[in-house]
Amino acid sequence: MSWSSDSTQIACGCGSGQLAIGNLIERRLEWRHFEITLTDSKQIKIRNCENDSKEELDLKDRVIKMSAGFGYLVVITPTQCNIYSVKSFNTPAITELKEGSVTLIVQSEKYFLLIDGAGLYVYSYDGRLVSTPKWPAMRTEVLNVNTVSISNDTIAVRDSDHKNVYFFEINGKLIGDGRPMSHMNEISELALDQAGNANERKLAFVDKNRDLFISNVRVIGNNRKINKLGGNIQNFLWNDAYNMLAGIADSRFTIWYYPNIVNVDKNLLQRSIYQRDASEFGKNPSLTSFLGNNVTMRTTDGSNIHSVIPPYASVLLAYISSNKWEDALKLCRFVKEQSLWAILAGASIYNKDLDTASHAYAALNEVDKVEYIEYIKESPSKDIRNAETALLCGNFQDSEAILLQSNLIFRAVMLNLYQYNWERALELAVKYQNYVEIVIGFRQRYLEEYEKKETIKMFLKYRKEVDVDMDLISAMIEKEYIKEREQRAGESNVSTRKY
Repeated sequence: MSWSSDSTQIACGCGSGQLAIGNLIERRLEWRHFEITLTDSKQIKIRNCENDSKEELDLKDRVIKMSAGFGYLVVITPTQCNIYSVKSFNTPAITELKEGSVTLIVQSEKYFLLIDGAGLYVYSYDGRLVSTPKWPAMRTEVLNVNTVSISNDTIAVRDSDHKNVYFFEINGKLIGDGRPMSHMNEISELALDQAGNANERKLAFVDKNRDLFISNVRVIGNNRKINKLGGNIQNFLWNDAYNMLAGIADSRFTIWYYPNIVNVDKNLLQRSIYQRDASEFGKNPSLTSFLGNNVTMRTTDGSNIHSVIPPYASVLLAYISSNKWEDALKLCRFVKEQSLWAILAGASIYNKDLDTASHAYAALNEVDKVEYIEYIKESPSKDIRNAETALLCGNFQDSEAILLQSNLIFRAVMLNLYQYNWERALELAVKYQNYVEIVIGFRQRYLEEYEKKETIKMFLKYRKEVDVDMDLISAMIEKEYIKEREQRAGESNVSTRKY
């Protein structure tokens, strides 16, 4: 007895000398209100549960693989790829295949990818071959649905050592400098989010310790941050329309409504999730689809269980993606759920809408954050506001980079002083040949207050060259702040002047 390489046929040798060949049938797919069933090796029946209409698709060759999603049905035979739109099953787009051993189909809204023994191929839904990505030590035979993912603009592939992930543009070119994202442990599962624009594309992955992480795909240099969302993850799925993440974590069905919040304010992460006991879905359920507000799980006995999550989060995320902040505020005030306020707080800070963020944090009783946001709103320039907002999100390096790029050296020095980054503050002051007295004065006052002696060589060197007068230093600082306010007033006068 032997299976075919595509696992759709089995051949058995009989004692009478006859050869029996069997085809695997009754494979069944569900997508929204469509039920798709392989009733014969060359025939597919489709039922529309909304109007109870039925379709029959007859193919020339036996069906090897089929996949349904994003409004399309992709059917693979040994020689062809047939692409059907759910709007009309009468006129499929047909593409001839070089290899007849397709092992995997992965879909996104605009593109889908096929994997066979020879390579990875990206197609559009009109049957056009878009690209054939390649990477070092490429081995497509080890790829499966958990180790490759595609979105409208990005492809993610785990390499053969299991710790690196390569990112590609849809045209097949490596993203950025071409270096993969590396993780300390082996990566077991990965998936790209499906909504939003390319610059905000994110990868979620689970490592061998079953910890769930999230990271931005497109980063500059070594600025990649990998943040942990949860532990003891059984499996996870991205939503097809909104960047919500569903998973089974610690025997609880969990929805991370706004996973990006971990990059903005980690304190809000637990307040922005939805959880239910997974035991009500049967023994060891696993997620199979997350469409809109509907989640489908499969239990160990093969049965499918459908569940619906509250619709408010998806409505709120739709408002946020459309920059309808007033509508988002109205929804949160109407529903009065803490998770919605947490989503709105994180999203508004990320999008630099400080007025909305102030209302959201106030509803969460985060008084210190509200006060700091009001302080940011009074900042004399947009660049300073952006830097302070980055600092509020915990992104100190981004905050400093914004200030230096905007030539706000004084603010960058003071930022490091308030964070007690003494050596960095002095390094900036020396590099730009300004504010050395301020840095030495702040350091000396700190040492006197805590009755310590200077141990940093750099400060020992410059302390001999600078006379510390705290009254003079205070006057210098006030002069800089006055200069900033005057500059803001000047810019306001220019913008309001009529020509």
